[in-house]
Amino acid sequence: MWLHHLQDEINAAYLYSILESKTTRTNEKESYGKLKNIEYKHVEAWSSLLDEHKIKHHNDHPSFKAKAMAWLTGIAGISWLRDVMLREEGDEVKSYLNLFKQSPDPATKDIAIRLAKDSAGHAQNLNELMGRDKEPWHQTGSGGILRNVVYGFNDGLTANFGLIAGVIGAHSSDHFILVSGAAGLLADALSMGASGYLAAKSEQEVYDHEISMEAEEIKLMPELEQEELAVIYQTKGIDESAAARLAAEVMKDPDKALKEKVREELGIAGTEMSPVREAWLTGIATAIGAFIPLLPFLFLRGYPAVIAAFILAMLMHFGVGAARSFFTGRNLWRSGFEMFIVGMGVAIIGYILGDLITRWL
Repeated sequence: MWLHHLQDEINAAYLYSILESKTTRTNEKESYGKLKNIEYKHVEAWSSLLDEHKIKHHNDHPSFKAKAMAWLTGIAGISWLRDVMLREEGDEVKSYLNLFKQSPDPATKDIAIRLAKDSAGHAQNLNELMGRDKEPWHQTGSGGILRNVVYGFNDGLTANFGLIAGVIGAHSSDHFILVSGAAGLLADALSMGASGYLAAKSEQEVYDHEISMEAEEIKLMPELEQEELAVIYQTKGIDESAAARLAAEVMKDPDKALKEKVREELGIAGTEMSPVREAWLTGIATAIGAFIPLLPFLFLRGYPAVIAAFILAMLMHFGVGAARSFFTGRNLWRSGFEMFIVGMGVAIIGYILGDLITRWL
C-alpha cells in the first residue's frame, strides 16, 4: 500500500512537470511548478516512512502509464491531462482519508491527513485554473474528447469483432465475412453516433430548462433568490453580513444574478460539445474500432485472414483497455488484461453461436 502511494506521488510530480512544460501562460506555469514541487515533497515523505519501517524501495521513476499519459498529452493537448489530474487529486483525498481512518500506525495517520489536505488544495488550485469551483472528490468528470474517442472505439471493436467471429463460426466465405463486417461497421457507427447526439441533446435541453426555470424564479421571487444566494456565499466561508451585501449587489443585475445562480446553485457550466459534434466524433471512433477486425480480410483469405483478425483484435482490446485506465484510474495492465479477456469471450461466444446456428439450420 505504501509503495503504491509512493508511485502515485512520483507519477503526479512527473505529470505536473509535463503540464508546466506544455503550458504557455506564465501564471499557470508557476502554479504547475508549485504543485510539482509539493508532490516531490510527498515523495520524500513516503520514502522516509518506508525507510523508517525498513521497506525497500528503489524505484523513483514514473510508471509506464504516466509516460503514456505524457505522450498522449503531446497529441491531445493539456486540457485532458488537467481533467485526469483533477480526478486523481480527488481520488487521493478519498484514499488518504480512508488510510487515516483505517491505519493503526500514528506515523501513517499523520502523513495521510497531511497529504489529504495537500491533495484537496491541489484540486482546488486545478479547479481555479480550469474555471471550476466544485469539490472534485464529490463529482465525476467526463474526460473530454479523448474519453469519447476511446469508448466509441471500444464499442465498435467489441461489437463488430463478435459479429465477425459469429460469421466465421458459421463457416462463411471471405466475401460474406467482408459484407457482414461492413454492414456491422455501418450499423454500429450510425447507432453510436445517434446515441451520442441524443445524449448530448438531452443534456443540453436539461441545462436549458433548468436555466430558464432559474431565470423565472429570479424574476418572480427575487427576495427568496437573494436569500438563497447569500446562504451559498456563507457556505464558502463568507460571514453572514458580507454574504448578504454581496448577494444584494449581485441581484441588482438580473443577468449577472442568473449566471451566479446557475454556477453556484445548479453547478452548470454549460456543455463542452455540441450534439452534432458529439455524434460525428462518437460515430467515427466507433467506425474505426469496428474496422479493425475487418482489416485483414481486405488483404488475406482463409485461415491466415482469420488468425490475423483474431490477433489484431485481441491486441487492440488490450490497448483500448489500457487506454480506458487513464479515465478510470485503474492499473493500466490490469485494465488492459480485463479487456483482453472480454474480447476473448466475445470471440468464443460469437464463434460458437455462429457454428450452432449453422448446424441447426
